[in-house]
Amino acid sequence: MQWTELTVKVNHKDCDVACDIVSFAAEGGIYVEDYSCLEDDVYEVIPWGMIDDELLQKDKDSVLIHIYIKPEANPVEVKAFLDERLGSAGVEHETDLVLKEEDEWLNNWRQYYQPIEVGENLLIQPVFRDEVKETERTVIKIEPGLAFGTGNHESTRLCLEAVEKYTEKGMRVLDIGCGSGILGIASVLLGAEEAFGADIDETAVRIANENAELNGVVGKFTAKCGDLTQHAKGKYNLVLANIVADVIINLTDNVKNYMAEDATFVMSGIIDTREEDVLKALDKNGFDIIERKPENGWVCLVAKSR
Repeated sequence: MQWTELTVKVNHKDCDVACDIVSFAAEGGIYVEDYSCLEDDVYEVIPWGMIDDELLQKDKDSVLIHIYIKPEANPVEVKAFLDERLGSAGVEHETDLVLKEEDEWLNNWRQYYQPIEVGENLLIQPVFRDEVKETERTVIKIEPGLAFGTGNHESTRLCLEAVEKYTEKGMRVLDIGCGSGILGIASVLLGAEEAFGADIDETAVRIANENAELNGVVGKFTAKCGDLTQHAKGKYNLVLANIVADVIINLTDNVKNYMAEDATFVMSGIIDTREEDVLKALDKNGFDIIERKPENGWVCLVAKSR
């Protein structure tokens, strides 16, 4: 069982924001290399002249954040997710994957993807799996690939449960940072009249539209590359944001511009240590929480305009 190492290099000033975002995709925690205070710290315990020159020459303006990705996950998808989320937060970064026997691994990782039951009535079906022959659940077909959102992460599952609960027939749904498109596609399969997904990552948008075709909802679900102001039109009854705390906080300032009367705002991807910050922003901008769904250190919040 070999885990894959992913390293993210960011400027020291962006360390805290980057760590929050990277933690979103870290199964086994993160390890941070920060040499900014190296000399001050080391000289307290090691005499001058006894410190290795190579150590002293470490980059003190940058931070390296390491995470380790379990064998059954797709590190290419994780890298794409982090590139997109760090970019949306304005964090300059470099990501690097250490894959051994890459070609063989890329061909074999699919063996770990199994159908996943979510909530009371949903089933996520990887398109290359045919084990599920008959089911009464609503099946969402997904090609696990280069976009975040396959149902394996707690944040996506929590958000899908909320989608199942709050989607009603005839709704217009807005999926902000749509990734694979799984949330918007699910809403259409559950009865929404239409769903629109926006993402700043071109690969994610392509994957989302391909997944729409797999599920036979082309025309009802559409994803476009760019921010909301470029493409979102009119008002929506259900707004979804499975992203990170800082982006959600920023959204609370203007998301009401896209919400119909009595619309529901579902937010996921919130690390529990940042929940209070999100709650303060929601309260400041006139939202009331109607449901809180926690799981393994992640929180999904459901709110309505006051």
